[in-house]
Amino acid sequence: MISTDQIFNQNSYADKLIEKTLRSNPKWGARDRKIVAETIYEIVRWKRLYFSILGDSETTIKNIWLITGIHFILKNDSLPAWEEFSSLNREEIFARNNQIKKERKIRESIPDWLDELGEKELGDDWDSEISALNQQAKVVLRVNELKTNRDELIKFFLQEDIVVIPHKEVSSALVLKERRNIFKSELFKSGFFEIQDVSSQLVAPALQLSPGMRVIDACAGAGGKTLHIATILQNKGRVIALDVDKWKLIELQKRAKRNGIQNIEVRLIESSKTIKRLKESADRLLLDVPCSGLGVLRRNPDAKWKMSVERIDGLKLTQEEILSSYQSMLKPGGIMVYSTCSILPSENQQQIGKFLTNFCNYSLIEEKVISPANSGYDGFYIAVLKKS
Repeated sequence: MISTDQIFNQNSYADKLIEKTLRSNPKWGARDRKIVAETIYEIVRWKRLYFSILGDSETTIKNIWLITGIHFILKNDSLPAWEEFSSLNREEIFARNNQIKKERKIRESIPDWLDELGEKELGDDWDSEISALNQQAKVVLRVNELKTNRDELIKFFLQEDIVVIPHKEVSSALVLKERRNIFKSELFKSGFFEIQDVSSQLVAPALQLSPGMRVIDACAGAGGKTLHIATILQNKGRVIALDVDKWKLIELQKRAKRNGIQNIEVRLIESSKTIKRLKESADRLLLDVPCSGLGVLRRNPDAKWKMSVERIDGLKLTQEEILSSYQSMLKPGGIMVYSTCSILPSENQQQIGKFLTNFCNYSLIEEKVISPANSGYDGFYIAVLKKS
């Protein structure tokens, strides 16, 4: 079993540890793998609530079995008659849960600082947003339209006994009806689709792309949005993917090859010279900046235990620096998109407000605030700006 001490106290990420555990137990069936992965994620998500029910204010799980037992009891699942669960009383656990769930930070299982920050920035909307961020995320796919189309891919999935539902508004998006390990699918290995939430799929189209353009994705990471940009360009023109981490760019190259994409060039940002060499060279510029990630807590629940106010303040400075220095890569008349997977106005609207005050040659064309509570998908912010 995964060491929860590694997640909570050694700063390890749950998704990486789960992936490692599943890899090291190849004989487990699909049902067992699903139970292990989902249980660990839910224990990480509801850590504070479960500790409070136990009456344990410590930040270390002393008995993983008690925590696991509470998790299954609150789900109304029956527990096996094992000695490890013998001290748990179902009625007492429900009574304790009803007693403490009136306090939002306990009910929603979040740190004090996050509850205070969310209320400060979002006011009355914080209740619904943090509740939505505690729901299990849907698995959303983006059709690789260089290799197939949505209707064809739906048929291909049915041949593998996988049911996907077309999104009503985003034509490239398919929602998995039931969670499955689709990375083993031959369709994935052949590059017919990528995993990408609906909100994230709105970023590349916001750039108002046309085949043949020169586009810079300046914070490309492992390249989910870079691949989408290249796909919309129909493999024509050029996409320059920049990042400060070499390993992410290597992963992007692997994904591009699988997707059948040839118009991406990766460049490691080694110094400010990398940016200066690209001055006024891009028709379109994407700044998908580092952020708190509070809009994607439903799929990364352990992030709330690793984040802090100080870390967010540092990220805001990074966002300002990226905006002020990277904008120089855009040609006059070009369009820049600033995006985050945060729901905090201080990382979003306020950053763009400050930028527009300092750079009078930019104007705001459009901005989208994607609410997890209202959309059912990840929290995102997308600002579209034009350079004169």
